Amino acid sequence: MCGIVGYMGNQDATPVIMSGLKMLEYRGYDSAGICTMDSGDIEIRRSSGKLINLERLLKEQPLHGTIGIGHTRWATHGKPTVANAHPHKGGAVVVVHNGIIENYQILRDELSKKGHLFLSETDSEVISHLIDEKLKTAASLEEAVQLALKDLQGAYALCILSQKDEKTLIAAKSGSPMVIGIRGNEFFVASDMPAIISNTREMVVMEDGEMAVFRNGEVKFSTIDGLEITKTSHYIDWSPLKAEKNGYPNFMLKEIYEQPQAIRNVVAGRLRMDEGDVFLEGLNLNDSELNSFERLCLVACGTSWHAALTGKYLIEEYCRIPVDVEIASEFRYRDPLVSKKTLVIPISQSGETADTLAALREARSKDAHIVSICNVVDSSIPRESDGVIYTHAGLEIGVASTKAFTTQLVALYLLTIRLGRANGTIDLIKGREMIAALGELPSLVEKTLELDPQIEEIACECLTSWDAIYLGRGISYPIALEGALKLKEISYIHADGYPAGEMKHGPIALIDREMPVFILAPNDRHLVKVRSNMEEVITRGGRVIAVCSEGDHETSKGAEFTLHIPWAGEALSPVLFTVALQLMAYNFAILKGKDVDQPRNLAKSVTVE
Repeated sequence: MCGIVGYMGNQDATPVIMSGLKMLEYRGYDSAGICTMDSGDIEIRRSSGKLINLERLLKEQPLHGTIGIGHTRWATHGKPTVANAHPHKGGAVVVVHNGIIENYQILRDELSKKGHLFLSETDSEVISHLIDEKLKTAASLEEAVQLALKDLQGAYALCILSQKDEKTLIAAKSGSPMVIGIRGNEFFVASDMPAIISNTREMVVMEDGEMAVFRNGEVKFSTIDGLEITKTSHYIDWSPLKAEKNGYPNFMLKEIYEQPQAIRNVVAGRLRMDEGDVFLEGLNLNDSELNSFERLCLVACGTSWHAALTGKYLIEEYCRIPVDVEIASEFRYRDPLVSKKTLVIPISQSGETADTLAALREARSKDAHIVSICNVVDSSIPRESDGVIYTHAGLEIGVASTKAFTTQLVALYLLTIRLGRANGTIDLIKGREMIAALGELPSLVEKTLELDPQIEEIACECLTSWDAIYLGRGISYPIALEGALKLKEISYIHADGYPAGEMKHGPIALIDREMPVFILAPNDRHLVKVRSNMEEVITRGGRVIAVCSEGDHETSKGAEFTLHIPWAGEALSPVLFTVALQLMAYNFAILKGKDVDQPRNLAKSVTVE
């Protein structure tokens, strides 16, 4: 959500910032803007819509200067208009802001009484006016920022400029992500590494309550209380080329087809076939410690929540440990029953999901042990965890999660093996069997991807439908939820996932000839029951798309369309069925002419509540 880029150095700032903002387009946005400072003169350009609109404006009205800040906004307070776009100027101060200021209305009323004139509906504009007000009595811009930040309640990542200090750029963070890139006496600030990775690999990750002051080719780090601190940069070894499409028409399709390799990456170096076990390098728990937990609690949002639901089936089935699955945004607003006997597992692709991070902190306050599952190394959630299982999916640009989700499923499968081997519910033979199945999975995903032409044909036949139902039982139920979510995310077709046995408790009323019903029918213990549910749909005139296992010709008989998915065993079938449903959603969206990489109203990383 929202993107920030800042620059101070010896180059023209505008192309550096615009390049960075383009790399952050995947986060989702509805307006954009840029500000540069040249010999004390501050100029701002803003536009609604896509970055191309801002680029057109900059051609007509170019900006100059070697210091600048830029922003892509995802609307929270105020509509996506030019007036609400960042940067915001209050007096002599200009800011770009990610996050939400919870007490902005109180501050706005106070500042208005002091003569400050507000031109937008946003909470963010308050920050620029507040700093400008503090400048009246502060000894420096740095002190004014420190004083202002103490008055703010909520989350922020900020870049700040002032006409009264033409040689200074300030960045500060609390609750929203921020990284700083360093290349000699040049400095780059961003809300995510892809924005600046093409300029430098030396990154400093900012922590909450910290700020950075850039001046005269140097940077000083401190707390917002003014205590100077030392920060160490880290070398980032992934290439910016990974953020390019490599010949695919969009990032989503590229990332769908990257899943075989992503799965190989998540298991690389972790399988111990001789021992029938896995090695999870960041788990930081031995067998005795693992066995000390009375229950597990998985917390996540959106797609990651579906992965958590799948993990519940796996862990309870194979490890016989009670597992609760919590929606992170609900977990934090009640008094959850967790303790030091609870292993809490936050799941997040970005590691910056605001609600999941807040849930982690709530669990921490109750002495729970935290092991996160995350894709982005050194992001906030892993840093605040006791242990981490990285998914190693690589950079995911498409807003609709694909390879991040399937690698989360594989990470949960690995954790299941580790837990089961630790407590003895998975013996040596079973452990070896589960590892062997995992070794075959990438090639089976490749085989599933070959179904794309057939899936496109089904999408063509059902393209006029504006509603769909996905049904699954057991471990396929979360995949029904995920399939439905993908369809509505990128094609804007209303879709719902249900446990197949619940269909007669309401959803069956929706069945008619215009309603495609996706029946997930892997060759597992629930197959006979699922076929019965399918017959209930058929007898009411529904259009059945059966997604079943290879060789299952019985299920095919009653369906209008059938997809035969390779069989990987019950525990890994969710991965293959997910890939097919990703392609289904993708083809619906493309045939409808939708932007699959940047679906409307959505953002890649939900870094605000």
